[in-house]
Amino acid sequence: MAANFWTSSHSKLLLDQDEVDMVPSMDKEKGLTLEDFKLIKIHMTNYIWKLAQLIKVRQRVIATAVTYFRRVYTRKSMSEYDPRLLAPTCLYLASKAEESTVQARLIVFYIKKHSTDEKYRFEVKDILEMEMKLLEALDYYLIVYHPYRSLAQLLQDAGMADLTHLSWGIVNDTYRMDLILIYAPFKIALACIYIATVLKEKDSTSWFEELRVDMNEIKNISMEILEFYDVYKQVIPDDRIIAALNRLTSKA
Repeated sequence: MAANFWTSSHSKLLLDQDEVDMVPSMDKEKGLTLEDFKLIKIHMTNYIWKLAQLIKVRQRVIATAVTYFRRVYTRKSMSEYDPRLLAPTCLYLASKAEESTVQARLIVFYIKKHSTDEKYRFEVKDILEMEMKLLEALDYYLIVYHPYRSLAQLLQDAGMADLTHLSWGIVNDTYRMDLILIYAPFKIALACIYIATVLKEKDSTSWFEELRVDMNEIKNISMEILEFYDVYKQVIPDDRIIAALNRLTSKA
């Protein structure tokens, strides 16, 4: 799995943290701060997740959609690509890329059924038009590797299948961050396993040593995840998100 990843387009698209934490100049001119930028991405990740659960798509489709969404904003501004339209469009494209196609009209149906905010309500033609912009923003690179497969294989190898539920949940949470744009998926999987072993007080030292991985890097990723939990443990107030999104539609 790791070998396949290193020859993939995904590996060539990995970025440094400072490249990911860069607010596009057009958004910055409208008063969007880095914290606003991060909060919008977290909020819209949650939105993709909720919408996908209503439609009942596979978890891999959700993960791919979130990856597309986050990758776009390392290249394009939120002012140009409205997050409220980009999010369902990413879900639509990801469903096709992962061979679990969901019809655009079904996505629109669930959006209209569950969203009272007119700014989230779009038509099929809006999603289809945004899909073309999305493909261009992604340079048509649609293959995404995820930590899930590595996680299952590693836990089986370690004889720690009992940690599957906990570590899988931690992997899910990493998509509320930008880790998938920065680190190889198997390293994210190892960091999630490391956190799970610490929480469950399992001694995994010898197993990690046998893997011959850079434990400093794995621990650093683990710390990023734990810091995220600590900083964003409170629910993000809706008015904070609304205010940030409104800045995008205001004139600079």
